[in-house]
Amino acid sequence: MKIEFTNLDVAKIKADLLVFGHYFDEKKPQGKLAELDQLLDGAISELIQQGDITGKEKETVLIHTFGKIPAPKVLVIGLGNYDRFDQDKVREVAAIAVKQGIKVKAKQIASVPFGIHHTHIHEHHVTHSFAEGALLASYHFEGYGSKKEEQFQVELIQLMADHVSDELVYGIECGTAYGLGTNLARDLVNTPGNLMTPAKMAEKAVEIARRYGMEYEVLGKEELERLEMGGLLAVSQGSDQPPKMIMIKYRGKEQWDDVLGFVGKGITFDSGGISLKPSANMDEMKTDMAGGAAVLGAMEAIGRLRPKVNIVAVIPSCENMPSGKAYKPGDVIRTMSGKTVEVLNTDAEGRLILADGITYAKKLGATRIIDIATLTGAILVSLGTITTGAFTNDSSFLDDFQKAAKKAGEKIWQLPTFDEYKEQIKSQIADLKNTGGRDAGSITAALFLAAFAEDTPWIHLDIAGTAYTSKESPTTPKGATGVMVRSLVQIAKHYGKHGMKSK
Repeated sequence: MKIEFTNLDVAKIKADLLVFGHYFDEKKPQGKLAELDQLLDGAISELIQQGDITGKEKETVLIHTFGKIPAPKVLVIGLGNYDRFDQDKVREVAAIAVKQGIKVKAKQIASVPFGIHHTHIHEHHVTHSFAEGALLASYHFEGYGSKKEEQFQVELIQLMADHVSDELVYGIECGTAYGLGTNLARDLVNTPGNLMTPAKMAEKAVEIARRYGMEYEVLGKEELERLEMGGLLAVSQGSDQPPKMIMIKYRGKEQWDDVLGFVGKGITFDSGGISLKPSANMDEMKTDMAGGAAVLGAMEAIGRLRPKVNIVAVIPSCENMPSGKAYKPGDVIRTMSGKTVEVLNTDAEGRLILADGITYAKKLGATRIIDIATLTGAILVSLGTITTGAFTNDSSFLDDFQKAAKKAGEKIWQLPTFDEYKEQIKSQIADLKNTGGRDAGSITAALFLAAFAEDTPWIHLDIAGTAYTSKESPTTPKGATGVMVRSLVQIAKHYGKHGMKSK
């Protein structure tokens, strides 16, 4: 999909579909919608008066022009109340426009850039959110059927603008990068486990790194053994698929200092191991690498935008399978950090590979770390499928990230990490247990990871509830959501602009 500007009058645009917005608290058409109204002999005003166009949020009214203008169809989308319209609504309305464009088979759309003259939306955010919403709405996972039906796609969107500033142009670049990065993560998560193995995930990481001139390294079993990454090695030993520790370095500054670390869980299939999961819905465990996918999606966008910040991305990747070689409940393993872990449940495996991932990120120079993982079913009980759970050992770091997530339009909520919860993961025979039981399961899992972050400022994002959805929305199809890609890119951009000081 290409997004560009046009300064043509409404009467001259030869698009398949023209798109306009109307606020709920407006009694008559405004701006370019008023221009269209004149060209259509007052048809828009009449529809407003009759109550067919109300401006309610997400309302869509399709109008045929019957040759009065070159465009054969017009779509009017309800924007809700003017005072409540913001950049999140821009993203959603743009997505609705694309969805409707696909529905009516419009290859070319011309649209007003929603919110362009709004008093409290910066013009950069207008085009950023528009481009992002359009890309998110256009996502389609092709699948593997022998008879493929060609999925219709909008090919061109023209934004009707009286002026084109650098901010408007850059907004499209940013929104496009965010959207493409998110859609890449969705593709990776939607891919079946037999086709998205640790080796395939590593191949995708190398492809991204090479495309944007980033440094990369993929460690195999021999290197993992040499580095004593006992967590990743233990979890992987039940599978015939060899484990990988994937690393990408993005150098946005001359000096390798103040390094932001992204650590993503890359379990490409999780059977639960010896602590086998129930068979119902086990097919969805191909999504257990959504944290790693989010990191790769973020690096794709970062490669496009080139923020002035250093980033090291680390993805420990393997399968968790039962076999005669598999690690067992009761085992004690030694992680790369030197800390030992008593295994009580082999289905609490993500934290074991992340322990090595966090330690490795620190070894590579990370001075702040964000880990992202489909870590616990308990987070679903706490926050459902709407909100990502966040945990930290540094409130100012999380404050920065919360602001970034808000700008990115993604919901997170902080949960506590009080010292009293640490009692649940103390072991009598090792430094830690890999599970603290059912009570406060997401919190104790986060505190397990905090033990490996130690004094490094750290945020843990539990996306077990938000990485996959069975309910479609304008910006999100059923299946993988690509959650947190945009927030990771936003925090990178923030530190690239404002700097990042080590604790």
